Amino acid sequence: MAKRDYYEVLGVGKTADEDEIKKAYRKLAMKHHPDRNQGDAKASEAKFKEVKEAYEMLTDPNKRAAYDRFGHAAVDPAAGGQGGQGFGGFSDAFGDIFEGIFGGAGRGRGGSNVYRGSDLRYNLEITLEQAARGYETKIRIPAVEACETCHGSGAKVGTSPKTCTTCGGNGQVRVQQGFFSIQQTCAKCHGGGKMIGDPCKTCNGAGRVKRQKTLSIKIPSGVDEGDRIRLTGEGEPGANGGPPGDLYVQMSLKAHAVFQREADDLHCEMPVSFATAALGGSVEIPTLDGAAEITVPPETQSGRTFRLRGKGIKGVRSSHPGDLYCHVVIETPINLTGRQKELLREFDEINRSDSGAHNPREKSFMDRMKDFFTG
Repeated sequence: MAKRDYYEVLGVGKTADEDEIKKAYRKLAMKHHPDRNQGDAKASEAKFKEVKEAYEMLTDPNKRAAYDRFGHAAVDPAAGGQGGQGFGGFSDAFGDIFEGIFGGAGRGRGGSNVYRGSDLRYNLEITLEQAARGYETKIRIPAVEACETCHGSGAKVGTSPKTCTTCGGNGQVRVQQGFFSIQQTCAKCHGGGKMIGDPCKTCNGAGRVKRQKTLSIKIPSGVDEGDRIRLTGEGEPGANGGPPGDLYVQMSLKAHAVFQREADDLHCEMPVSFATAALGGSVEIPTLDGAAEITVPPETQSGRTFRLRGKGIKGVRSSHPGDLYCHVVIETPINLTGRQKELLREFDEINRSDSGAHNPREKSFMDRMKDFFTG
């Protein structure tokens, strides 16, 4: 079968520079790699070889010049389809692709694996008032710092780490698995590229020690239960020069003695005496901004709700504050005196003389009960 034009294989023009060719090769190699196409591995392998051969031809200036002049006749038949290296000798570009396929870590100086530090979480409990108005505080968290004794080398003072003999200081080794060569983290040095023969006694060879550090945190007004504040770079440090992780401060609200929060709204129970509920009057209630007064109309029933607009909390993402909902709870008096009992009995007798007029809900309930038992 006649070979396709190398430029056509990679999908680039004849004037494409090396960067364009490399970019096209990486994209196609990822697409046609046999490990990513288990359902049709044979066809993928053929396409992969074709892409690799085209890449190796067009990134070699001498081979490319000969190919541009003589076409496929310029290719050495003995190297056809192999690019002169075979699958055991991947180029740097293919090494990058293998990392993308198998999830390999980035590489730092000297070839050692570079790892981003882990993210940390700190649970911070605050009051409802602090959440509503904003709050500034300081927290102490565990931190990892370079060991002052060995200055981060991990080796005993007067000694120094040695280059790992297994990976030659690269932190990675290539393992042959059948048809493919896979790059893995060196098991002996764990990707560090160095071996410590005589470890520092202060850090036990880790090069880092645990400390406590203090951070200032500004909590914005309106935060709610479960909200998080991210402190960039305040997580665990990275390995081999990798970037540190982040610290997430997660909010937890303490139970409040008066209010319950629902999103931006506040709710509270408003105890009202029997006399005030029946005759009407005014009741003083607390808000986050101070005391407020509510006028209770006569004949107010238990469970009625009064709404105070704008007396809730202005959430972090809200343009207006929520409302305060006061739920009436009629309080039954206790520890009655003899005179109080006498008056209540007299009051009850008057009520019962015309129950339908004074206790309509009770009368309605009793009527339904009668219908139930007689039906």
